[in-house]
Amino acid sequence: MISSENHSRIPIKNIYYMLAYAWNHPQEKDFISVFGEDENDLVNLLSKVLLIKVKALIKKGFYKEYIQTRDESGIIRGKVLFKESMETFSYRRGKLHILEDEMTHNILHNQIIKTTLYHLSKMDQLERGCKEELTKILPYFNDVSLIKVSSRLFNEINLHRNNQHYQFLLDICQFIWENSLLHEGQAEQQFQNYSREHRKLAKLFEDFVKNFYRKEIRGSKAKSESLYWPAEGEETTLLPKMTTDISLEYDNKKFIIDTKFYKDIFSEQWEKETVRSAHLYQLFAYLKNEEYFSGRKACGVLLYPEVHKKVDLSYRMHGFDIRVCTIDLNGQWQGIHERLLEVVGK
Repeated sequence: MISSENHSRIPIKNIYYMLAYAWNHPQEKDFISVFGEDENDLVNLLSKVLLIKVKALIKKGFYKEYIQTRDESGIIRGKVLFKESMETFSYRRGKLHILEDEMTHNILHNQIIKTTLYHLSKMDQLERGCKEELTKILPYFNDVSLIKVSSRLFNEINLHRNNQHYQFLLDICQFIWENSLLHEGQAEQQFQNYSREHRKLAKLFEDFVKNFYRKEIRGSKAKSESLYWPAEGEETTLLPKMTTDISLEYDNKKFIIDTKFYKDIFSEQWEKETVRSAHLYQLFAYLKNEEYFSGRKACGVLLYPEVHKKVDLSYRMHGFDIRVCTIDLNGQWQGIHERLLEVVGK
């Protein structure tokens, strides 16, 4: 899966649909039905969705957790720290060092959300109306601290049954931070044009298709899968790894799908268009090795975004059914939904 050339014609709403599936929140895709025409850029669309979700969070109430606080107090509560009290002679002042568990919503989950809202409100790209809405929302976070956000922080968030409703909010926040040029004290803050980030779009395309099948085909299994070479000899660890983009199983059928984010599906040899040989060889290697170890023949699919024209080719090779086809990511969402199901015979 390697991207090349510009696919910036994909409508912003379709990118959002793909993100909703890639993040494992397909139910959230319908949020943007409340908006009219397609948005001009992704940061404004995500900001509007974020506002809707934050308003719902405020209505539900912020999630709280116990955090430990240290204090010097004349009132005994919590755990008394005798060693610290003796070392600092605080007892002579009629006070003791104490360690207390305090229930608070000033925790990492809410701090990340507030900091994201604050930085969005300073972003030049954001529409005026959206900025005004953000300004109205921020006072609800008065007791929550602004923090310095980093990618590492998102890995430290603890999500469980009681706070799972934060997941989609935090996914949006993480996406905004990873695709923004946000720095402390920076006057002009920008959101990168995600539709021109080919490698990111290529990964999104793969994750979207994989999770789409997992969610939309009941009882299916869709995952990336490591395959092995039936090789003997020295240093077999030097052989290249084989990892499928998508291995899909349902109703005793198996599909190996390779998503290819290319502008040009075909290469040209002697002034004649041909299916890209490297892509076909790779898929065929997956199918042969799958057959060797499992004893069954999977179906192979090379799936590309449609750019110039629709392509739908079917072949029978060494007993394998192979399709080379496209999907129009620039079209209506219902068409994308139906086409993905049709590709695997649903």
